[in-house]
Amino acid sequence: MNIFEAYNSTKRALESAGIEDYVFEAKQIIKHITGFSNSEILMNYTNALTAFQQNNLTAIIKQRQLRYPLQYIFGEWSFYGRDFYVGPGVLVPRADTEITAEKCLDFLKAVKNPQILDLCAGSGCIGITLAKEREDAAVTLLEKFPEAARYAEKNIKRQNAVNARLLKGDVLLGDGGDKLYDLIVSNPPYIPKNEMEIISPETKYEPETALLGGEDGLDFYRAIINNYTACLKNGGMMCFEVGINEAQAVTELLCAAGFKDTGVKKDLNGIDRTVYGFKNTEG
Repeated sequence: MNIFEAYNSTKRALESAGIEDYVFEAKQIIKHITGFSNSEILMNYTNALTAFQQNNLTAIIKQRQLRYPLQYIFGEWSFYGRDFYVGPGVLVPRADTEITAEKCLDFLKAVKNPQILDLCAGSGCIGITLAKEREDAAVTLLEKFPEAARYAEKNIKRQNAVNARLLKGDVLLGDGGDKLYDLIVSNPPYIPKNEMEIISPETKYEPETALLGGEDGLDFYRAIINNYTACLKNGGMMCFEVGINEAQAVTELLCAAGFKDTGVKKDLNGIDRTVYGFKNTEG
C-alpha cells in the first residue's frame, strides 16, 4: 500500500465510523505515521508504506473507530502554532480556544510586564501561549487535578516557558488570588449537567472534571468572578471561554460584579465563544 492508497482508505474508514472531519483527520494520520509534511506527502505519495507504518495506521484507525480522541492517540496537539503534550486526564486543546488567547494578546499590547493568571489551566495551552508570545509577562497557571497538572508542567518545560509557573490549587477556594494581576483568563468547565449525555463520543473520553460546569454550566464563572475580582488590577481584564448559549449569562455575571466595557468574540463557526470585561478603573 502506498501513501496515496493509505490516505484514501483512511478517509473511507473514518467516514464510515461517523467522524465528521474525516478528510482533515486522514491527512493528520498520514503525516503522523510517515513523518512527512504536507508538501513532502505530495512529492512522495507513491512511496510504499513500511510494515511498521501499516501496522501503526491500522492501530490508529481501530482506535478512532472507537472514537478515542486523535489527540490522545498522537499524545500531542497543536495550539497557536506550538505542540502541546496531551493525553487521558486533560482537556484537548481546541482551535476555538485560540480566539480567547488572541483576545488576551490584543489586550496585552498596551500592558508592560503584565501579570497573568490562567485558571483551570489544564494542559497549559492558554497560559503558556501568553508566556511565549509575551516574554516580559509573568504567568501563573492554576490547576487542581494532578493528571492535568502533570501535562501543564511538561508543556512548560517543552516550550521553555521560563516566565510561566504552575500552581496547584482550586479556583472554588480562590487559590492563587494573593497578588494583583493585569489579566485573569480561564477556559473552565462549562457544560450543563443535562447536556453531558449528548456530548460527542470523543469528548466522553475527556475528564468530566474539565467539562461539567454544574446544573446550568455557570458554576465556575460565578466562583471565579466572586473569588478573583479583588485580585484584578483596576482596568485589568477578565476573559473567559464560554459554552454555546452561555455568552449572555456570563456577560450579565460580569456586569453584576461591576465590570465595564464587556464584549463577546465569535469562534471559527460563528458561535459566541469568548466573553470579557474590564474592572472598573474607579473601583
